[in-house]
Amino acid sequence: MLPRHPHRSEDCRAISEILQRVGDKWTVLVVGKLGDGPLRFNELRAAVGGISQKMLTTTLRGLERDGFVTRTVFPTIPPRVDYELTELGHELLIPVSALSEWARANTMRVKAAREKFDGARV
Repeated sequence: MLPRHPHRSEDCRAISEILQRVGDKWTVLVVGKLGDGPLRFNELRAAVGGISQKMLTTTLRGLERDGFVTRTVFPTIPPRVDYELTELGHELLIPVSALSEWARANTMRVKAAREKFDGARV
């Protein structure tokens, strides 16, 4: 059970903003992949799979803005850009990994519950 804290609307707004960032499907996948170490944009895109270039760019910018990811440009031709988790990003990796493990462990239970629910509504 989660500890109870006094309800304050400014807390709810702050928590909601952070959860919108870290609860996003692409954020979870990107943070998970960067947990193994720095990656270049195209390496990250291939590792995540199914993400468009635009969505990966948007996700990385948001993660960089919020302090979860650093972007390092190397002065080569063509320029090389690496993305890496910050200390805050590594801290985020802990609950993201736990949630991913929980999802893997409970996929069949959720699927069975959905089938039962959908079957009862027909």
